[in-house]
Amino acid sequence: MIERTGGEAVVRALAAHGVDLVFGIPGTHNLAIYAALDAHGIRHVSPRHEQGAGYAADGYARISGRPGVVITTTGPAALNVSAALAQAYSDSVPVLAVSPGLPLAHPARGNGYLHEVKDQTGAMDAVVAYSHRVTSVAEIPGAVAEAFVAMTAGRPRPVHLEVPLDLLEASAPTPDVAPVATARPCPSDDALAAAAAFLADARRPVLVVGGGARSAAAQVRRLAERLGASVVATTNGKGVLAERHPLAVGAGVHHPAVQALAEDSDAVVAVGTELAPADLWYGPLPTDGKLVHVDIDAGQLVRNARPRVALAGDAATTLDALLARLPDAGDTTTDVATAETRAEAEARAAQWRQRLRDDARKEGADWLGLVDVLAEVLADDAVVAGDSTMACYYGVLANLPRHRPGAFLYPTGLGTLGYGLPAAMGAKLASPDTDVVAVLGDGGVMFTLPELAAAAQAGLALPVLVVDNGGYGEIRREMLERDETPLGTELPAVDLPAAARALGCHGHEVGTLAQLPELLETALTADRPTLLRVPETITGSTP
Repeated sequence: MIERTGGEAVVRALAAHGVDLVFGIPGTHNLAIYAALDAHGIRHVSPRHEQGAGYAADGYARISGRPGVVITTTGPAALNVSAALAQAYSDSVPVLAVSPGLPLAHPARGNGYLHEVKDQTGAMDAVVAYSHRVTSVAEIPGAVAEAFVAMTAGRPRPVHLEVPLDLLEASAPTPDVAPVATARPCPSDDALAAAAAFLADARRPVLVVGGGARSAAAQVRRLAERLGASVVATTNGKGVLAERHPLAVGAGVHHPAVQALAEDSDAVVAVGTELAPADLWYGPLPTDGKLVHVDIDAGQLVRNARPRVALAGDAATTLDALLARLPDAGDTTTDVATAETRAEAEARAAQWRQRLRDDARKEGADWLGLVDVLAEVLADDAVVAGDSTMACYYGVLANLPRHRPGAFLYPTGLGTLGYGLPAAMGAKLASPDTDVVAVLGDGGVMFTLPELAAAAQAGLALPVLVVDNGGYGEIRREMLERDETPLGTELPAVDLPAAARALGCHGHEVGTLAQLPELLETALTADRPTLLRVPETITGSTP
């Protein structure tokens, strides 16, 4: 074993697990970590707030397929990132947060130490898969390896690792711990056989795909084609099956058309989705007696619905095994039995696609002009990072077709404001050659507006569309529906383009929607981020 400081042990272990980029803000207590980053080839990006760092790591993880990493200092910094970690937990995103903790010998009841929190580990443990405080320098490499196993072997969740600040500076003989190769779990043969037997007789099947299916896009397509199944996607499952595919119905499972489709189907295969109220909005899907549920989290299989067959396993591995047991599994040239049945399946999907489109365009009418511009300008593989704003969950979600997994980054479960901008930054850093666009509201953008400065410092060509409705439009609408006078929802106008320019970005006011395509195309190749303020009064118009 080689003698190392705790700070170097942390960084060396991260590098051993393939980490080459971290997000964070240096502080008095974490300098020993920062001192080792360059030597181990790890790039550092400095968001302007720890919450922004957490959202950036989340966006990075969703696009790269690898855990995002955040480094904070003690106390307030760790608490600042906790909202972002809670969002990552809600949406099953692997994010590792590393922070110092108070010294090993710190009095349990406190003595006013700088950045002291009553129970930092406990506070973080409340919002992540687990929070672990190491007690020796030698323990650090193993603790990092264990965190990566937890984030990648089962359901992806964030983890917090706390290293007492005196250990970061201390030196001790430290082992190297290699990354652990983990197997992807697969259901039992009996469960797979039961699912295959049930699906073999299905004549009107539907697949419901969620964020847990992002790594199983090929298998989802093959299963849909084998069964002749229509495919709908949750918010985080958008793009798992390219929305141009003839069996794709679309995204947005809260729409009445999806409820009706599930009712009309004789088999519902849910893959990597909680079937959660945060997605369904108006109540559960009608799945009694016909649900085959695939999820890596066995407990999740019985939380929101009662499956006919429960398949606890990794989405890709499980679907491969299921495909091998279906009729004609050995014939890779045939997806459904005949051209006639294939045509029937595609006609059925087209019927439901039109019904969903009608629902979506009615619900999203106030933003269809904006959506049409995005559809016109963006490449097929472009990523849209959305905030919790009406323009996204009424407009973009179901009305803007996307054709790759992870093409719509959105804070679904927790519904935090301020997610879209730093998540877009993380996505762009994860895939620099991919076009990434942020779509925000004028309320939510103020939560993380300073991250424009971080994106400008990183030199990111990042269009940031801010749809301005003069405040918290959704909450204002809900208050009016309750026959109450809106309170706290009206926000004084802010010159957002000027603010963007002050933070080192380009900034433009969009006067008419006809101006937006050229502005957006220019922003996609600019030398820095470009904020485009789009008044909501023009977003529903024709460009």
